Amino acid sequence: MADLVRWNPAREMMSLREAMDRLFEESFLRPSWFGFADSAEALLPLDIYETEDHVVVKAAAPGVSPKDIEVTITGNVLTIKGEVKAEEKVEKGNYLRQERRYGSFCRQVALPDGVKTDNVQATFKDGVLSLELPKTETAKTKTVKVVVK
Repeated sequence: MADLVRWNPAREMMSLREAMDRLFEESFLRPSWFGFADSAEALLPLDIYETEDHVVVKAAAPGVSPKDIEVTITGNVLTIKGEVKAEEKVEKGNYLRQERRYGSFCRQVALPDGVKTDNVQATFKDGVLSLELPKTETAKTKTVKVVVK
């Protein structure tokens, strides 16, 4: 037999508020939803992950020359700047379609605590910039063996 549940109007208002929050987040924080992909995330997508000894940052930068990339670390903020240069000059009216982006980009991300910024390894291969940032000894994961007595 089904139990009757008293109607609570606040429960529906909460779901309406959550739906409105989601709408505003998707429209203002993710503009590509409307077809605008000019955000820094779209121009320089990143993967950031941890290994036992390093924090690794990989940035997809196709069409960018390694000499046109500048990597700086200030405090715990990693900044990657660069420029995608046009290969040839084409008159604007002659284009049938232009989807590739040209120009400068800048991407900043906060690094986790416990990263040494003085011994960073940077490599660039096949349009992917890879940065290996070593961790400090205090930031490394330590395993403690439990002894049963």
